[in-house]
Amino acid sequence: MKRRQFFKTAGGATLLTGAGLMNKTPTLLMDLYAFGEEANISKVEARYYKKHPDREIECLLCPRYCKLGDKERGYCGVRENIGGTYYTLVYGKVCAIHVDPIEKKPLFHYLPKSSALSIATAGCNVNCKFCQNWEISQVRAEQVYNYDLPPHSVVENAQKYDCPVIAYTYTEPVVFYEYMYDTSIEARKKGIRNVVITGGYINPEPLEELIKVVDGIKVDLKAFSQEFYTSYVKGKLKPVLEAIKIISKSNVWLEIVYLVIPTLNDGTEKIREMCQWILKEIGPDVPLHFARFHPMYLVKNLPPTPLSTLERVYKIAQKEGLHYVYIGNVPGHRAENTYCPQCKKIIIQRSGYQIKNINLTGGRCKFCNNLIPGIWS
Repeated sequence: MKRRQFFKTAGGATLLTGAGLMNKTPTLLMDLYAFGEEANISKVEARYYKKHPDREIECLLCPRYCKLGDKERGYCGVRENIGGTYYTLVYGKVCAIHVDPIEKKPLFHYLPKSSALSIATAGCNVNCKFCQNWEISQVRAEQVYNYDLPPHSVVENAQKYDCPVIAYTYTEPVVFYEYMYDTSIEARKKGIRNVVITGGYINPEPLEELIKVVDGIKVDLKAFSQEFYTSYVKGKLKPVLEAIKIISKSNVWLEIVYLVIPTLNDGTEKIREMCQWILKEIGPDVPLHFARFHPMYLVKNLPPTPLSTLERVYKIAQKEGLHYVYIGNVPGHRAENTYCPQCKKIIIQRSGYQIKNINLTGGRCKFCNNLIPGIWS
């Protein structure tokens, strides 16, 4: 039997029993899968666009507001104007799938020790020069192998592999909005929760609709300056801050990650300014993760973030009054743990993606009964 025929007849189990998946290792499964016919893209009408004369359209999904003529694609590369109708080319077309610990996202106040079925399609609506998944985010759908996994199949696989959560991650879920939205609805019918791992580059209207059907969102805040966003992200800061504020006012659980890149976004004053903004606009209880940078993609001329830098920004955030600050990508560091802001004892002890100890009772500190914000059950 030929490889393509084998995959076509084997179904979802083959995909999920690929190397490493059954062991639920925290590595991204990049050995993608060749399935189906030669055309490995979808043709499902997109949401959030406006039709103009002469078969032109304007995309309203993200702050780019791409205006496209017939046969043109948006900046993301996975949405196309065909005859005056805008289509998503990646609906149900998964290019990466894996079972991850929720701590990998990272979400530290959301169902600790749980597993998340993590999926992605090709494409992204920004171009971060330090992207760790650039092989699938900075390409078109035709440039990767895709697996046909409609919403109901995603949910079935989450059930099969005992995942209480589906995570839309690895690339930028905003560009596969329709697929994510429909899958979230199907998941909720089966009691499965949904979390979104995003750069937050999305317009208010689609975001407000999305938060009605998902349960948690982790936003990657790339920097706290427009200059950085212009030079290294190819996007705008203001819409991301607006998205964070919208999420914070909803019932969706929010966490923020800040990748600390040496010399580029690690300045003391900007870090302090960001922390003050978070405290004022969001409050002291939103978890803030300072993640260690490693040379990647187009930024290979800088070293990994020094531990001293991470500890400096960590202390700034604490001094500004944020209660739950973390250092990421440094396994075993004490700042991976969750501490009670009242009694200062360890509430959740972590080492990398592993949970060593949880001292919570009904969402409260076991030692002093202080309420610890999060989704714990």
